[in-house]
Amino acid sequence: MAQPTPLVHEYRGNVLDLTHYGHLCVVDAASRVRFAVGDPDVSVYYRSASKPLQALPVIRRRLDRMYGLTEEETVIFAGSHAGEAFHLSVLESILEKTGLSEDALVMNPAVPAHPRANEQRIRDGLPPRKLYHNCAGKHLALMLLQRALGAEVRDYWKPDAPAQEEVRRVILQMSECGHTDLGIDGCGVPVFAVPLWGIAAAFLNLAAPERIPDPSLREAAVRFAPRMHRYPLMMRGTGYLCSLLNEDPNVVAKGGANGVYGFALKKEKLGVAFKFTDGTEGSWALVILEVLRALGCLSEDTRRRLEGLHPFVIRNDNGTVAGARKTAFTVSV
Repeated sequence: MAQPTPLVHEYRGNVLDLTHYGHLCVVDAASRVRFAVGDPDVSVYYRSASKPLQALPVIRRRLDRMYGLTEEETVIFAGSHAGEAFHLSVLESILEKTGLSEDALVMNPAVPAHPRANEQRIRDGLPPRKLYHNCAGKHLALMLLQRALGAEVRDYWKPDAPAQEEVRRVILQMSECGHTDLGIDGCGVPVFAVPLWGIAAAFLNLAAPERIPDPSLREAAVRFAPRMHRYPLMMRGTGYLCSLLNEDPNVVAKGGANGVYGFALKKEKLGVAFKFTDGTEGSWALVILEVLRALGCLSEDTRRRLEGLHPFVIRNDNGTVAGARKTAFTVSV
């Protein structure tokens, strides 16, 4: 197995202060690894990067239509929402339409990830609640699937639950893998590990669903992926990378905890996945900008949005520029 390779250098002044190691790969339409840094076969947990895949069984079974869910409401199934007011409105609407109970969510109550949303919660004197958890949308999708399969809704989180078994099959199909290792995610449900190239392949299948052999899964991806572009704020929230990146109609993208990210390019039919072995997330935008530039796929609008996150600059607590980030690899395909 190849060792992790430097992906990003961080400089404090003129001195190299940190090096973030990891793995990165690019997969083409023939499911070949066209480019790799580190080891494309390294086993990586999807974490929340799996959410767009986990939404597909709900769409495939047309549960969205059964309950009259809007497209915007279904996109939060694939997102890691930041707890802004419009996220809570969508989640509460899903509860009302489906008859699901917030109490049945397995995670503990949380607070909004978006600082201003949490400040407003505090001003309003509102307590933590389960719907504030960034994974609430995914959990509601799993609960709907569990109920559609005739099983006890409150058991949706268990590894042997019918909903989890169906999700696992979809993960394997989309990742073009024969096996996935299971762990427990931060929110309490199973989390899936596949080779890094499998994550790249899965996002390519989302972006180019004609590649998916299963007709019903293919049709679900055809219907669902464009919604991520129409309602990108449901993927994370105001000013966050996942939402900004999905504003690009050529890019399908989602990140996960501890430094994993997957995205794909529709026109070029390329899938990309990378993992920082130290779990850093602050350099995601920097790596994505470098990959998109090297592939000749960086639109002016996407460049502007991602550079607006200031991925090159390190500031101290006073807002003063203290250093810089630079990519440590060169893409060639």
